[in-house]
Amino acid sequence: MKPTTPGPARRSAADPVKALMHRHRELCARAVDPLEIAAGLEAHGVTDRTAVRFRHRDVFSLAEEMYARVARDGEATPPPTVEQTSGPRADWALLTLLPGALCVATVTGIHLTDGRSRLVAALVGFLAVSLAVRAALSRGPLGTPDRAPATGTSTWTYWLLAYAALGDGLLAAAVTGGPDALPTGAADAPWPLATAPLLALTLSCGPAAWSAHLFAARARRKLAVSRGLEDFAASVRPLLLGTFALYLCVLTALSALSAAAVAEPAALPQVIALGALLFLARLLTVHGFTHAPGVVLTAAATAQASALAAAFASRLPGCGVLAAPVDALVDLWGAGGIQTLSCGLGALALLIHGARKLTRASAHARAEDSC
Repeated sequence: MKPTTPGPARRSAADPVKALMHRHRELCARAVDPLEIAAGLEAHGVTDRTAVRFRHRDVFSLAEEMYARVARDGEATPPPTVEQTSGPRADWALLTLLPGALCVATVTGIHLTDGRSRLVAALVGFLAVSLAVRAALSRGPLGTPDRAPATGTSTWTYWLLAYAALGDGLLAAAVTGGPDALPTGAADAPWPLATAPLLALTLSCGPAAWSAHLFAARARRKLAVSRGLEDFAASVRPLLLGTFALYLCVLTALSALSAAAVAEPAALPQVIALGALLFLARLLTVHGFTHAPGVVLTAAATAQASALAAAFASRLPGCGVLAAPVDALVDLWGAGGIQTLSCGLGALALLIHGARKLTRASAHARAEDSC
């Protein structure tokens, strides 16, 4: 019997790396360094254990050979690219400081005016701060350079911020039969307006951006020196926790200073829980993970809205039982317990999710472009 001539399948079996290169031709073509190939392979499910089948000890070693062979074989030579340098740090640094500065001006205007003038100052300040926050999230470490798909998180973020300012006061009044009037902007009104949480959160935009920049830059360095996916994940996990803790420390200090500046009670648990939730949601969104932040923010906002709705619906005949869980939480932890619980559980869920997603090499393939 005449031996069969080795065909393309046999040649691919003899050279498994070449077959892998054909399978990921676009990835190899656009990669500017082996790290991008390694991150892309990991995103497609190639692990260090899989790399052994391609006669390599880990994904990084496999990516180095693929990158070298692309340039040598000329099959998919990457086009010449101009090194993209991020804009000056002063650009996004000033943008992240703008929300806090405008919020300080707005709070000052609210405290120096009354009546209709106070309402005008609050509305104008709200619009100005909203636009400043949007600008701060459009570029720099808190921006999404690859235009991640929209998940509607902006609406729920504004709800959470509005609840931080008005929600606790409204809930406290609702469980006692109020409120008897609309908010006037005074801290001692029947429906008080809490300006200290908003002041602390907007002032923390700058520290949040620097923390995100620090995390992205350090993770990229660790990606360059790591020799395995598990090694990289183990080195990035404490970096993530340290960055998160650093932001919370700064937010705690800003919350205490803001409360002292406007002579309001320091709602530290609520502010820390909400700040942690928003920071982790943005960090995941920046690195391309948008689904979980959208779900968790929606759940937190829904829980807060449900608590308010239950408090008011319980006034209907025969519906008093609806407010029993809310009354129990308010009696146990105060009106701020709803916000602390909903945002705190959401932040914990995102932290666990981020410990899995943000420690992957594929999450940092182009993380430094936005910094």
